Amino acid sequence: MKFNKLAISSAVILGSLSLQLSAATQWNVSLWGKPRAFTEHVEKLAQLVEQKTNGDFKLKLSYGGLSKNKENLDGISIGAFEMAQFCAGYHRDKNPSITVMELPFLGVSSLAEEAKISMALYKHPAVIKDLQRWNATLLMPSPLPQYNIVGVGDAPSSVSDFAGMRIRATGGIGKALASIKAVPTSVTATEVRTALDSGVVSAVAFAPHAHMAFGTTAAAKWWTSNLNPGTVNCPVVVNSDALSALSDSNKQALLGSVDEAIEHYIASYQGKTMDKWGPLLEEKQITKIAFSDAELAEFKKIAAAPIRDEWIATMNAKGLPAQELYDLVNSMIGK
Repeated sequence: MKFNKLAISSAVILGSLSLQLSAATQWNVSLWGKPRAFTEHVEKLAQLVEQKTNGDFKLKLSYGGLSKNKENLDGISIGAFEMAQFCAGYHRDKNPSITVMELPFLGVSSLAEEAKISMALYKHPAVIKDLQRWNATLLMPSPLPQYNIVGVGDAPSSVSDFAGMRIRATGGIGKALASIKAVPTSVTATEVRTALDSGVVSAVAFAPHAHMAFGTTAAAKWWTSNLNPGTVNCPVVVNSDALSALSDSNKQALLGSVDEAIEHYIASYQGKTMDKWGPLLEEKQITKIAFSDAELAEFKKIAAAPIRDEWIATMNAKGLPAQELYDLVNSMIGK
């Protein structure tokens, strides 16, 4: 039987290309909402990894197509996807060690400081062990500014006016608001606008980017410009088995791109979010509320120390070195 040399050569070339393509590594990444300031570092990481590996390693980003945001850590644990973003306050019992970053009134002053402290915390042996229960390795934080509140209806004129108000708030922020007799309510970010429109909540505690991304400013009548009760800690994690299975070069491309991705995130957050936030409030005619120093001092007195002490006692009971974790965070603030 005679074979066409051209056909054979073409088959060999195609087979070789097929093997090269099949050798490429692709990770699925579970996010939610839409691309925004909150996901800029993951977007940048995907670009850097693909560039550094010449396309041999790719991150495929999915906004809500793989999992609900509150189930991302569960998905990581079973290997449903290789990377995901979540917020500690979504499931405090699943990741108790990192909730130290969600204590109210910690006094973190910038996104860069938030990122630096979070990265140090993520490397603590107790934190590594805590997340390893979910086969998860902490990769990088999503540093966020202080949360503040937008609401509908009558604007509060003092901190005590929050009593009885149903506010979408999670983690330490929720606890802080509960200390002034507000009613913190857990609603996923993607459902917040509906909850606000339907009256399920009358106010929402978010960082500025989330207020913009999830549409709360379309309905809001007022904004607390200086309440600053705290923020949330939202790490990006990877499946530990998937990380171990990476080639040395691909692993280096991933881990070696984290710092640049975070730097990009911080610069982008300032440019894409904070520079637009003030003008947006004016455009929507949202009233800015500023509380007096005396009011804020009283709020901090009521919330900060009691909630911190309760957190330490609760985490000690779980077998975590709570005071050590708190001291690590506190020692880095302002340094």
